[in-house]
Amino acid sequence: MNVLWALNVVVSKLAVDELALPPLFYAALRSALVVLALAPLLRRVPERLPRVLAVGLAISGGSFALLFVGLQSASPSAAGIVSLSGAPLTVLFAILFLKEEVRWRRGIGIALTFAGVAVAIGSPSGLESGWGLAFVFASAVVGALGSVFFKRLSIGAVEMQAWAGVASALVLFPLSFALENGQGASLAANPLAAAGCVVFAGLIVSVGAHSSYYRLFQRYDANMIVPFTLLTPLLTIAFGAWLTGDPVGWRLLAGGGIALAGVAIIVLRPSASIFKPLLVRPRL
Repeated sequence: MNVLWALNVVVSKLAVDELALPPLFYAALRSALVVLALAPLLRRVPERLPRVLAVGLAISGGSFALLFVGLQSASPSAAGIVSLSGAPLTVLFAILFLKEEVRWRRGIGIALTFAGVAVAIGSPSGLESGWGLAFVFASAVVGALGSVFFKRLSIGAVEMQAWAGVASALVLFPLSFALENGQGASLAANPLAAAGCVVFAGLIVSVGAHSSYYRLFQRYDANMIVPFTLLTPLLTIAFGAWLTGDPVGWRLLAGGGIALAGVAIIVLRPSASIFKPLLVRPRL
């Protein structure tokens, strides 16, 4: 699952950069495919449907759309490190909205994560990414907000993916055709490659990897599973350097290491109000 999540960042970079798929359109296609795959889960309408759709948009299409916009210029390696800010942001929003109490150890973790992200942004890969990393950070903010309010919903994680896909498709398709152009031309230019990216992001990652991830929590304790997900940013850096030629210097590695240490402290400390899987996987 870590390999698939890391590859998803590289594949998305390929889709919105080299294949020139409009990012909102790409996010909408991915969401539509998730809806088709999980359609049987839509038979039962959940309680507080408007809130489910709003939260689903935040943790799925909304945060993904911002990430894809950022990946038009940001490198996968730098984007992977900046995405780590989702964990401390989730804790901070939990303090604000859920009255979560944070002791000094997690406070140190929050500070370390943001410090590591700042160091990574100052690396050659981060500086070359320019404005793209601002959108990646905005993606982390939106995903963290959605993660906190997901706590207040009585709906399963996989079922939430289906409704998140509905909300995302309903919002992103109109937005794409209002704000973007060239949707048909980009698909026609590279139909097989574009279809492969959408299928990978929608079916293999969102439906396959995420569903498997949440099933693990039915069998094992969160403290056993969540720390393993910290491999994802490390693999993202490796795949970025290997597949897209990202410049990986000591500053990016140092920033990533500091941020990972901070996130590790955050996810290992007990939390009464945050669903731990959403600390490190803030989007569905």
